[in-house]
Amino acid sequence: MTAQAMTGGCQCGAVRFSIGAPGPASICHCRMCQKAFGNLFATLIEARDVTWTRGAPSIFRSSDRNWRGFCKDCGTPLTYEFDGHIEIAVGALDDPDAAQPQVQVNARYQRRCFAGLAALPEKPADLRDADDDWNASVVSYQHPDHDT
Repeated sequence: MTAQAMTGGCQCGAVRFSIGAPGPASICHCRMCQKAFGNLFATLIEARDVTWTRGAPSIFRSSDRNWRGFCKDCGTPLTYEFDGHIEIAVGALDDPDAAQPQVQVNARYQRRCFAGLAALPEKPADLRDADDDWNASVVSYQHPDHDT
């Protein structure tokens, strides 16, 4: 884990942040995280020093103990907060590879398919090429992975 500041934001760019003291990253399998991220799990990094450099997340109180921050404009999940702690969505970082998960949380709630995900085959090469061609043709309206 790097001691340098990490930056990130939502996909539309309305909310941007800097983390001055990142902690360890984790994968959470609880049902609340699954629903909040619309995914099989959430990947989060502890953030001890967060500065909102553009905008601020909207908050959804997901339980009597937790709340979730998200961009009200594009819906990007941004935070998981509890008891004075904040964790940032790794996918919202400008460089998600800088936050390698070190532990799984609530692993007993893993979806059945989770254990086999890494072993899934890739598409055949000719179909990957078609995907690459399609991806190259898309004009993205997402905010770039850096401050603007």
